[in-house]
Amino acid sequence: MKLLITGAWNFSSEQINQIEKIGHKVIFMQNEKDNLPCDYAEVEGVVCNGLFLYHPIEKFVNLKLIQLTSAGFDRVPMDYAKKNNIEVFNARGVYSIPMAEFAICGVLQIYKQSRFFCDNQKDGKWEKNRELLELNGKTVCIVGCGNVGTECAKRFNAFGANVIGVDLFVREDINYEKIYPLSELEERLSISNVVVLTLPLTEQTKGLMNTKTFAKMKDNSVLINIARGAVVEEKALINALDNKLLGAVLDVFEEEPLSSDNPLWKKKNAIITPHNSFVGDGNNQRLFKVILGNLSKYKD
Repeated sequence: MKLLITGAWNFSSEQINQIEKIGHKVIFMQNEKDNLPCDYAEVEGVVCNGLFLYHPIEKFVNLKLIQLTSAGFDRVPMDYAKKNNIEVFNARGVYSIPMAEFAICGVLQIYKQSRFFCDNQKDGKWEKNRELLELNGKTVCIVGCGNVGTECAKRFNAFGANVIGVDLFVREDINYEKIYPLSELEERLSISNVVVLTLPLTEQTKGLMNTKTFAKMKDNSVLINIARGAVVEEKALINALDNKLLGAVLDVFEEEPLSSDNPLWKKKNAIITPHNSFVGDGNNQRLFKVILGNLSKYKD
């Protein structure tokens, strides 16, 4: 097939050679906002991230396959794809490991007061801190028990935490003490020291963390959001940072980039990163394995 690959994937020439060896002709465009380097009708498959935010999917009249470089499907008009028999593949499992490591790193920064010691190091100040916490024995609630959530669960288990899950689909899984339905979220929040959000953004999960749910959280608990920004209502989060939470690790936001005057920047108990938790040196090889596997189903 004629395959349009965008700059959303940082591929190597060897990887492109392997794709071409199984019968695909590769067309490349760096910026997804740019004009296509070919006619829309020529494209039979795409490897992209947000291509359809800038190019109406309806123009791709011969499209058979969409391979996303992201784990989420929210940038693709899925109803149209399903109606027109376009197969859509995501980057399932590609970013789970670095995101799980990021979640652990964030909690440890808060529990071990890394900002306190960093500030003292800048000032050349020798001062002990007697209020450091342990992950061992704490209850960690993973909200969204897919690949990312489960990789988080594995790592929190290794620290001796009690790991529970909340998900739309209840199942038995050795990585969790138990997975509860989303309808029991508030009850689980009330007993959890750490809450990790890894669930997808849907109509059901938008604004899931709001004034009501924050009020149910355990005092001095930690929130980690590596899901989507809109899962959390920002005003309620700001209030919770002032009155409820020990801290929050925030990698995603309702509006990105986060404006320089946003009050979250100045919250001393918040760790702010620019949608960066997915980055890891193993991503490219994992993504290529996924892409090649899916394209192999369409080889000539």
